[in-house]
Amino acid sequence: MWEDLDVTAQQQQTPQISDAAGGPRAATAFAEPAPSALLLLGQGSDLDSERGVECVGALPAASDPDLVARAHAARAALGSRAFVLGHHYQRDEVIDLADVTGDSFKLAREAAARPEAEFIIFCGVHFMAESADILTSDTQQVILPDLAAGCSMADMAAIGQVEEAWDVLADAGVADQTVPVTYMNSSAAIKAFTGRHGGTICTSSNAHVALRWAFDQVGGVDGTGKVLFMPDQHLGRNTAVRELGLSLDDCVVFDPRKPGGGLTPEALHAARMILWRGHCSVHGRFSVRNVTDIRAAVPGVTVLVHPECQNPVVEAADMVGSTEYIIKALDAAEPGSSWAIGTELNLVRRLANAHPDKNVHYLDSTVCFCSTMNRIDLPHLVWAMESLVAGNVVNPIVVDADDAHWARVALDQMLALPGY
Repeated sequence: MWEDLDVTAQQQQTPQISDAAGGPRAATAFAEPAPSALLLLGQGSDLDSERGVECVGALPAASDPDLVARAHAARAALGSRAFVLGHHYQRDEVIDLADVTGDSFKLAREAAARPEAEFIIFCGVHFMAESADILTSDTQQVILPDLAAGCSMADMAAIGQVEEAWDVLADAGVADQTVPVTYMNSSAAIKAFTGRHGGTICTSSNAHVALRWAFDQVGGVDGTGKVLFMPDQHLGRNTAVRELGLSLDDCVVFDPRKPGGGLTPEALHAARMILWRGHCSVHGRFSVRNVTDIRAAVPGVTVLVHPECQNPVVEAADMVGSTEYIIKALDAAEPGSSWAIGTELNLVRRLANAHPDKNVHYLDSTVCFCSTMNRIDLPHLVWAMESLVAGNVVNPIVVDADDAHWARVALDQMLALPGY
């Protein structure tokens, strides 16, 4: 079952219908989601959200046989005026049109390195496009082909919740010895909060460096200072335990849905890592059972997982690393070797196709794409590019100036860390 990485076009395409404004939304038989639910299906808009879901104008039909030709024609017409970024988790049809591929921060930096590009078309999710807007010049416009392409993890930490959490830490008397470290997978508002409070941003590749720096600000890893790590509890926990030598008992989880985060002042005083209750909906799926089953099915397999996986899964794996680490590991692997990869399926399938001399398996026994990342499909990309060719800028991503300033402070602190 792990060998079957093929997914039909029907499985990958979301049926489209038009809403009252003429924009697309996904056909569904589900009940209307609660107002606070992540707007995965584009069934309206939440005026209190940083994201919208409206798409003015009709998209090309997903079944249009000329869609690929239209995409390449629009891309050619835009020429050097546009720079197309494709995240590793995107569909192949989108990656084929990207000028560069990579993880979220690499892509944002690539955009900043192209000042001649008038339009940055970011085929990723909302927080990635925000980072690109922060790092690019005021003369450039960042475009997200579908505004509903969000990130469930990033949405698990709203700025109001984080500010309330900081008040809880202050009331407990630990805020002055706590440094916030925020994962790249977060909104611009959360990055700005981090900058205002003297913290830093991190990626999955440099989280251990960021955590060491943060602890050094409050007496070192062996002291009594603390880190508030947001929004992915698993990356924070795995890094602290595996890279810094802290214990699981040093980690507590702050749940913003509970009074006081569900923690007593005594627990906050004793903790070294205060982990936000957030997770990746894809990487959180993998289980120890998956690891056990694949080892039984494929003798000699090397299990390689992303550090956003749960700690028991990470401990059961052979290797752990970021998306870029996973790609490099497969590139360097011996022909004939067997691998089970615990990360997003689009990337695993692409790796399997790129390495036919190796046995590449998906760690989970069921299909799981990143649903929000997959909202950036060929119809949305064609619509965005053809609109730009016609002189209409659609779905621009613009970060509030004050938030952009403080988010940039936090990002610059990351860039000043060793290794960058």
